Amino acid sequence: MAANNNPTVTGRRLGTELRRLRKDSGLTGTQVAARLLISQAKVSHMETGRRPVSPRDVRDLCRLYGVADRNVVDRLTALAKESSRPNWWRAYGDIPHSVYLDLEAAASSIREFGPMVIPSLLQTPAYAASVIGETIPLLSVDQAAAQLKVRLRRQYRIYDPARRLHLQVVLDESALRRVVGSREIMREQLEHLHALSTEPHIIVQVLPHSAGAHPGLSGHFSVLEFPDSREAVVYVKRFTSGLCLDKPSDVQQYSATHAHLRARALTPEHSRHLITDAIKVCRS
Repeated sequence: MAANNNPTVTGRRLGTELRRLRKDSGLTGTQVAARLLISQAKVSHMETGRRPVSPRDVRDLCRLYGVADRNVVDRLTALAKESSRPNWWRAYGDIPHSVYLDLEAAASSIREFGPMVIPSLLQTPAYAASVIGETIPLLSVDQAAAQLKVRLRRQYRIYDPARRLHLQVVLDESALRRVVGSREIMREQLEHLHALSTEPHIIVQVLPHSAGAHPGLSGHFSVLEFPDSREAVVYVKRFTSGLCLDKPSDVQQYSATHAHLRARALTPEHSRHLITDAIKVCRS
């Protein structure tokens, strides 16, 4: 799924509101398109957040739907303006997984499974630089530096007391045993991970090799939840892009998978013991 075809969080919120107002008015998408002299595809894309909605679009739709409350119109207009505002990472150029960055920036909690490496939000600068430099072929020095700056800035969320991000991370033991960069870089990373795992808003559990085959073998995924919203979103990470899933059945399936992985993983305390063991191996 191409990044520029994915809904942003703000665009999704606005689209959900517009779809609700249309249904409350009794109009179909086809009828809205005919009355506003626009394509039905545009109506659909505005309601799914896949197309920018201008303040004028909001005013036209609200007028058609008979929305008399000025506060509602003003709130939706503000959402339209916000959804068109570029995010901070755009200043760093073409950054992979920009859709996920938008979701992460708006999320209040993330449940994540990492099968191969330590998750980005928990990486040290040296480990992150090694992951970026060693796993993405054809990356220029400038591009690698830009991606590293973005990755490290994203980590502010886990330290921000005003908007602290809650994490529930399940790691395959392979992420602890795979030496990335050097043994010294890996030792520093594992010590950092151990320290973060003691924070009350960060839960780290390790799925040991002894657990055998498990549902997480299909790859990395995250389940993101947002403040003031009952809707969660799943992001399945691929090499240069990812898949954003918001169907309730998909969210339920991945949520159940994460719960299953947590149940099979070591407890947070025993996971720290395994991390400590991996640190000792790096020191030897």
